[in-house]
Amino acid sequence: MPDTFPVIDLRDAERGPEARAEFLDRLRRSVHDIGFFQLVGHGVTGAAELLDLSRTFFALPDRERRKLDILNSPHFRGYSELGRERTRGVPDQRQQLDIGPERPADRPGPGEPAYRWLAGPNQWPAGLPELQPAVLDWMDQLTGLSHRLLRLILESLETPVDFLDAVVDPDPQVHFKLLHYPGPAEAADIAPADQGAGIHKDLGLLTLLVQDDVGGLQVAVEEDHFVDVPVVPDAFVVNLGELLEVATRGYLRATVHRVVRPAPGVDRYSMPFFYSPRLEGAMRPLPTRYVSEADGVVVDPDNPLFACYGDNVMKGLTRGFPELIARHHPGLLAGADQ
Repeated sequence: MPDTFPVIDLRDAERGPEARAEFLDRLRRSVHDIGFFQLVGHGVTGAAELLDLSRTFFALPDRERRKLDILNSPHFRGYSELGRERTRGVPDQRQQLDIGPERPADRPGPGEPAYRWLAGPNQWPAGLPELQPAVLDWMDQLTGLSHRLLRLILESLETPVDFLDAVVDPDPQVHFKLLHYPGPAEAADIAPADQGAGIHKDLGLLTLLVQDDVGGLQVAVEEDHFVDVPVVPDAFVVNLGELLEVATRGYLRATVHRVVRPAPGVDRYSMPFFYSPRLEGAMRPLPTRYVSEADGVVVDPDNPLFACYGDNVMKGLTRGFPELIARHHPGLLAGADQ
């Protein structure tokens, strides 16, 4: 297995002081050097069953999936057909179901932040009733795992492990996607602009990804040099979001990545889980020497970083779903990069 994406066994953190010290050192180097690693020994079960449910969902008749059209949800929940979401203005060639915490519909009042729209109900397929309880249980499991992993990252940086509890407890903002990347019918159908998911960074704290055995996730280990992330059985691919880059003044970086479109006739399925602070949560610099000695965040005029998670995620959604924004939130379009 290439060392580019270290395989980290979570059980090593509980195998005594010496093993824990080695685990923390390996974890720190992983999140600093590349920002991606493979997590095993996590104790979470049910990934294969949920992937099967995902395949069943995307095999439902098109009319059934379209009943859950994300364009009908001002809360950014529901089904997206091919090309609905965009990355850097280019349509992504994937289908997806976006799911968040089950909440009553919120509607920000005058002068209140637009990110309050992100609290609301999900849309579930009537023809697949077993999907909802399976997904909600999965999200609960991964919320707990993410919180544990975040504390271990802080410990590896010699930071009090509860330093970020104030922005994630008791109600972190989590988000989950079921993704289907269908390959084109013929090789000639692949246009130069085709992308499974375009070049981007994640917006929050941590992403935990389950991918099938097809592969296709690529990470920029150097500028414009992308490397395939290998498929490791029963592992989560873990990467950092922009808010950890903000909180560490760039010592930890949200690494650029993409998904290439599968070959003709091939289907790829994956399930990313995004763990982030409460919508109003704002990041503070971590009190550690690693941060005080850091060079600062990557300055990209086309992608400003916001310390408040709600502001950061609305930046991404405004760019990613211009049709939904135009339908439900036209006031947000001013200045959006489409």
